[in-house]
Amino acid sequence: MFLIFKVEGRFYVNKALEKLMFEELRNACRSEGIGGFLPAVRQIGNVAGLPAIVSASIGLPDIHSGYGFAIGNIAAFDVSDKNAVVSPGKNATYFYGFLKSRLHPNFESGVGFDINCGVRLIRTNLSEGDVQPVKEQLAQSLFDHIPVGVGSKGIIPIGATQ
Repeated sequence: MFLIFKVEGRFYVNKALEKLMFEELRNACRSEGIGGFLPAVRQIGNVAGLPAIVSASIGLPDIHSGYGFAIGNIAAFDVSDKNAVVSPGKNATYFYGFLKSRLHPNFESGVGFDINCGVRLIRTNLSEGDVQPVKEQLAQSLFDHIPVGVGSKGIIPIGATQ
């Protein structure tokens, strides 16, 4: 059975991960092989075919297979359509440096979720106009106050054994 895409499926990853994902896709087209990223890429495509989806089904850098949505997969849906999908993050605005989506009041967002995968769904009362002038400072503040990876640059030093 073939799914009819209603919007594009996109993913944002580094060059090494992009190479792996496309290699798995090419190999899967030649055989019945299942790759590590292939299920997540298929899930991005499946979400792109859901009713009332708006704009695109997007995979973020932490993309991996999930339940329904891939982990790291986001999309927006027009809830004025009775067939719309409802998922965590009602009327959410996503702020990522590369993603400039603005959601209409009738939109519901969907997100693949997992515990601490490094990408967050955040709801605020801020508009793009509020964030745009201070986006660099906001991003730096997030990096300064949220521990990530191994190192001592965050507010809470975390070593390799922790």
